[in-house]
Amino acid sequence: MAGAGEDDAAPPPPSPDRQQPMEEAAAAAKRSRSENHHGLADGPSFRMEDLPAEVQPVIISLLPLKEAVRTSIVSRSWTTLWRFHCDLCFDVDSNTDDNSAHQVNGTGTNDQSTNRYNTKITRAKFMETVNSVIQRHSGIGINKFSISCDLHKEDSHHLDKWIRFAASSKAKIIDFHRKISDYRVEEAPHFPLEALDAQGSSFVQSLSLASVSIKPRSGICRFTILRRLVLSSVQIFGDFPGLLAKCSRLEDLEIKWCSGVDDLIVPHTLDKLQHLLIAGMDVQMVEFHATDLAHFEYKGRVTPIVLHGCLKLEKATIAFEASNVLPHAFNVIPSISPVKILIVRAFISKYGQSLELPLRPQGMFMHLRHMTCKIIVLARDVNDYNGVLQLAHWLDSAPRLETLDLHMSYLRSGAFVSAEVAGVEAPCMRRHDHLKTVFMSGFQCYKSQIELACCILGNASVLEQLTVEAIWGDDDYGRICEWAEVTSKRFGKVITVLDVRCAHSQTPGKILLSMSLFCP
Repeated sequence: MAGAGEDDAAPPPPSPDRQQPMEEAAAAAKRSRSENHHGLADGPSFRMEDLPAEVQPVIISLLPLKEAVRTSIVSRSWTTLWRFHCDLCFDVDSNTDDNSAHQVNGTGTNDQSTNRYNTKITRAKFMETVNSVIQRHSGIGINKFSISCDLHKEDSHHLDKWIRFAASSKAKIIDFHRKISDYRVEEAPHFPLEALDAQGSSFVQSLSLASVSIKPRSGICRFTILRRLVLSSVQIFGDFPGLLAKCSRLEDLEIKWCSGVDDLIVPHTLDKLQHLLIAGMDVQMVEFHATDLAHFEYKGRVTPIVLHGCLKLEKATIAFEASNVLPHAFNVIPSISPVKILIVRAFISKYGQSLELPLRPQGMFMHLRHMTCKIIVLARDVNDYNGVLQLAHWLDSAPRLETLDLHMSYLRSGAFVSAEVAGVEAPCMRRHDHLKTVFMSGFQCYKSQIELACCILGNASVLEQLTVEAIWGDDDYGRICEWAEVTSKRFGKVITVLDVRCAHSQTPGKILLSMSLFCP
């Protein structure tokens, strides 16, 4: 306020004797406020260096490798922590500088040659990065060593160096996936299996390889602790059954689209094997001895399959590529009879050669409780083709079946059948006293579909609900609902109709007995 200084006398300055205690009190109060602030908000003061030396690398290993390396700039004492990272995972899409592949302007060159040049730069930089990391890494305590890149045959010496490093570091998990847009067999690099026993024994517990070549040799050591082996698009030269014989503790084996093997016959017993997947293999015979096998999957051409001693088998997945081979899924692999869950995928064609349906003894699949059938029907007029009805014959071999999921796809269009078809005669089928739930997708009220549905409704004495998933337009959906209502009254069973357009909504289309609830 103006003039205030003239009326009010200013307080006298403190004496030197009082000034020092006041400054000390202010400093103490400031420290107290700082301590209270950190104590309440941030907790006690913490530094990485306060932890035991053996714990610090463990914490850094929780970060991705790239982020762990970046922490070296935070503190001088952190400079070497990343060198003890236990998971060395290299992916060409994330471990290389994206800008490096785009620094070529391409003046005077076309886009295709520029892309090849850019790819070569990216691959070279990636290999340089991996070599730099493994050179500086301690080589101690590695759990996983993973490489995912486009490596060519001429780069095999780099792969050999990397795998020898992983083996000498006693890595438990080794993955090498060759990323390729245009796979050429002659360009596949060689994966050095012999490098895994550089120290006289292998420490690998999981080995996954894709798009490489391997050559098992008799001199390779026993993979005594290998539990998981995955081979995808791998060229196999040499004694592959002999390699498997050395994997005495193998629990999970996947062989997919590999070449170089005419027969998958393994005479040695793999008594620890629990999961076996064979897909896309051009082999004449499959034969395994696996007393502990619990899950078997086969996808490919029809071929003889023999599984010895598989009394613990609980789940099997069979998908044949040829048409009209549905009987093979139930007839040609007798060793899968103990399963509780069976998944079958097959093509049924009116134009292909039909197979005779051999009679099977009732109760072949005495333990089967849940069966899923994925059937693709090839026919010009689906109403005039009843190939799907053969499923009723094979249901007789599973007298204790409780759940049936049937997914039908048609690759030819056909006319709809009106609701009056509900009165057609059902094919012959034995009585089922345990079948409680049936789901049929791809339901379009074709004659064979209606016959199969009526067959199930008439012979499943304890059936709680038949659910059909309808497709096509509103008129067709209404027609299916009309059929469901008539059929529900005829058999006295609950029929639920789902509109495929609303199958993922919270209020799917539904009909229950004579009451219709249409999906909005």
